[in-house]
Amino acid sequence: MESTRTLTDKIFLILKGLGMGAANKVPGISGGVVAFVAGFYEEFIYSLKKVNGKAFKLLINGRFKSFYNYINGRFLSLLFFGMIVSYFSISKILDYLIKQYELYVWSVFFGMIIGSIYYINKDFKDRNYQTYLSLAIGILLGVGISFLNPAKENDNLWFVFFCGIISVSGMTLPGFSGSFILILLGNYVLLLVDSVNALYDTFSEIIRNDFGFTNNPERLRMLQVLAVFTLGSVAGLVTFSHLLSYILKRYKSITTSSILGFIIGSLGVVWPWKKTIYKLDQNGGFLFDSTGSKVVHNYQRFFPELNTDTYLAIGFILLGIAFVLGLEWYGQKTRHIQE
Repeated sequence: MESTRTLTDKIFLILKGLGMGAANKVPGISGGVVAFVAGFYEEFIYSLKKVNGKAFKLLINGRFKSFYNYINGRFLSLLFFGMIVSYFSISKILDYLIKQYELYVWSVFFGMIIGSIYYINKDFKDRNYQTYLSLAIGILLGVGISFLNPAKENDNLWFVFFCGIISVSGMTLPGFSGSFILILLGNYVLLLVDSVNALYDTFSEIIRNDFGFTNNPERLRMLQVLAVFTLGSVAGLVTFSHLLSYILKRYKSITTSSILGFIIGSLGVVWPWKKTIYKLDQNGGFLFDSTGSKVVHNYQRFFPELNTDTYLAIGFILLGIAFVLGLEWYGQKTRHIQE
């Protein structure tokens, strides 16, 4: 794969990593959809599958170059570099945009999901009762998950490790939003806001030669939580990739139709015209996160009024569709050049 990648392809791969990272942080959006539509989903899964016993044996024996080549290291490193940068840059911008322009941001995401549905469906030819059944099951699961109520926050490290395993599913299962699952588990703010901000603040202080955080028990606890969450995510990535590579190899049509169903089912979560219900504390007041924003508890959907905001939102939906179709065009162009 690497010998056929140009510098432009590698830059775009980092950009796709940025997109996956931002998508993974937004409830209702799946980073796996970016991989699926951009044409590198199967390479992503099969590369992760290479993180196995043989890879660790190479690593332990000090054969670092062989290890790097075996796991398709250039591909994974560029992609994960984009994701990491996203968590400390694009995702912060995204947080601001959702706070200031919520309707328009959700409209873009809604359009992107519609574009993804079109992309996956147009090339899907194997239509039979098995694929229709798996499509229906995928839709029902996607819709059912979107209507569950969130649990309370829980910083038990074993539970945090479990959250890491579950949340990373959004990277390997298109349409299955890991961040939305974290909302349902009650730990979205803890794991994707508070702990990430703690790491960001820690790096900023270290750069200024300030090590005062070592005497801050709350900061150290947040860093511990993030470390355990990261370990859970890595374990989940490797586990899911082995399972999915097996399923994709033997039941590709059924898997694809199930993924399509998940994506269709997730439309309700990102419906732009939704009334937000906020999470309340024990005294009945609003619960705020570390940024001062009210914590979302659930969504109540309703139809829009016809006004300027609605027309602009529809325009952003079309923009989201166009963005995905543009990714599709680029993916087809890249595959054509490589062939």
